[in-house]
Amino acid sequence: MAHPRSAFGAPPLGGAASGPAEPDPRRPRRHVGIVRGAVALACCLAVFGASADTAAEGKPRPVLAPHYGDTLFHFYQDKYFSAVTGLMVSQHFQRMSPHDDDSEILRGGLLLSYGMHREAGQIFAQLIERGAPPSVRDRAWYFLAKIRWQRGLTGEAEEAIARIGGKLPAPLEEDRGLLQANLQMARGEFAGAADTLRAMTQDAKNPSQASYYARYNLGVALVKSGDVAGGSALLDEVGRMPSATEEQRSLRDRANVALGFAALQDSRPEAARAVLERVRLESLHANRALLGFGWAAAAAKQHEQALVPWTELAGRSVSDAAVLEAKIALPYAYAELGAYGQALEGYESAVSQFDSERGALDESIAAIRSGKLVEGLNAKNPGEEMGWFWSLTELPEMPHAGHLTQVLAQHEFQEAFKNYRDLLFLGRNLSQWRDSLGAYRDMLAERRASFALRLPQIRTGAQGTAAALAELKQTRASLAAELDRVESQTDVVAFADARQDDLLQRLASVQAAMQAHAKDPEIAPLGDKVRLLSGVLAWQLAQDYPSRLWAARKAMRDADEHLAQAEGREAALAKAQQDEPARFDAFAKRIDALEAQLAALIPRVAGLTQEQQHAVEGIAVAELTRAQQRLAEYQTQARFALAQLYDRANVAANSQGAGDAPRR
Repeated sequence: MAHPRSAFGAPPLGGAASGPAEPDPRRPRRHVGIVRGAVALACCLAVFGASADTAAEGKPRPVLAPHYGDTLFHFYQDKYFSAVTGLMVSQHFQRMSPHDDDSEILRGGLLLSYGMHREAGQIFAQLIERGAPPSVRDRAWYFLAKIRWQRGLTGEAEEAIARIGGKLPAPLEEDRGLLQANLQMARGEFAGAADTLRAMTQDAKNPSQASYYARYNLGVALVKSGDVAGGSALLDEVGRMPSATEEQRSLRDRANVALGFAALQDSRPEAARAVLERVRLESLHANRALLGFGWAAAAAKQHEQALVPWTELAGRSVSDAAVLEAKIALPYAYAELGAYGQALEGYESAVSQFDSERGALDESIAAIRSGKLVEGLNAKNPGEEMGWFWSLTELPEMPHAGHLTQVLAQHEFQEAFKNYRDLLFLGRNLSQWRDSLGAYRDMLAERRASFALRLPQIRTGAQGTAAALAELKQTRASLAAELDRVESQTDVVAFADARQDDLLQRLASVQAAMQAHAKDPEIAPLGDKVRLLSGVLAWQLAQDYPSRLWAARKAMRDADEHLAQAEGREAALAKAQQDEPARFDAFAKRIDALEAQLAALIPRVAGLTQEQQHAVEGIAVAELTRAQQRLAEYQTQARFALAQLYDRANVAANSQGAGDAPRR
């Protein structure tokens, strides 16, 4: 009978994996740390206001601007939309000093977290031109290169990475090497990529996480550059390396699966079995490994041994293409062993299961097109903010949840759904602002009414205040003239206090009485005492004169200041009476403009949301449609194999006359 065509006949280093998809090691690992690192660049930002030494030591600086602290408060709660909107408002009103540069690079990092790499690049470039330390400059260009590469902007990523002048911190330097090699391989410069990666694989005793990827990628680069033997040897080394983390173990399994299928294509079944045996049964790549192990046994004409992995694989979820292939590979092995009854039963069972699975796929596709998947995912995974750091944690109710595995594993689907979710967030945000405009209109109307109610009273009071101010200014002028006279004439008596003034009056009356009775012999002896008291009082007044003159001058300055403040308030009040209606009109125009802008944006965002939902559903439907096509191919192979078995049975019956057909 015909040999079933393997669905995994593609080159091992570039073919699609069965089961849940895993990030291609030849591309950068996309994880939260990438964007967090870009945003965290802003939190080391003290470098832009401190010395390079302080920046290098990472010493924190106090937050001196309350609005900057408010932005950081939202930032550290992962509320990046609130952080960036509040930041931009505060920057508009110039509330960030002395953290102007700090806040600007924080804005760049936040924009970068939303994938707005061009805007972030402009911000970083402007800050770099203003004298950023080299360490911050290099990290900024690295994160820009990383984001651009992830978004498929190879040329712009190369431009950014070329502007890194020195070495980055150890983890980033390793990722930079991987990124550089990725860019070289994207240009087809596999030999250059191999040179870049070879330097990262020197420390075999203490390999880092990045070096595992570097070794794998180096093996790929060597194979692509023509050194198949060297590349295979390196991949074999990766397949044997001790692994401490699940990520490393998954990469090791991937390398062994790639080597196994490469050996199968090279007609080396024993070598394929040897490397495929290293793959863990619970690995993401276990299904491919079981399938390949069975084909390796079949290629060696050991079909009994092929039954073991294929039987295990055939019992797994039919949402995996490897399981579908095992469904027809298993009866193929029975047929090769001469167990035609079991082969017939296996093929018929496979055809029946394929029919059932096609119906299930139709139901899943119909549910997706009705919006059940996208709406259910959004309902099951709510979030307060938009952004890259959100991820799916719960699945919606679907007719066949197993079909979601291959859909949700796609990076394209994840990104498309995040964009859809962000559009929903923006739509809700815009609707909230539209609803808030009514409250702003009510507030403005209340202020207009309050202003109109108080204006007559204020104007009446202003008239009285103006008259009082005029009288006070006249009084001040009189006092100033009197003070000038006292100072010019050194009139010490002018500053006499109440007690001294009373004494002066009593002395004057005594002196007058003495003059009136000058001939009285009893009065004459009192003259010396009166002169003594008068001299003492004059001496006290002379002693107090300088301090009292200074106090008077100070009091006059204070009076001038208070008069100036009163006049300023009066002028401000008069100006407010003229300007406040204009301010009300300006606010009303701003509300009208915002209302018009929201009226244009809300339907536009709603339309984009609908389009994005269709795009997300299209990605999911396309994946399930590809699964249907694979299913149709396997079903065709199963029907063809059934026809071959029946033809063989008919030929045998005709040649034997009354021979029995294959028993079931």
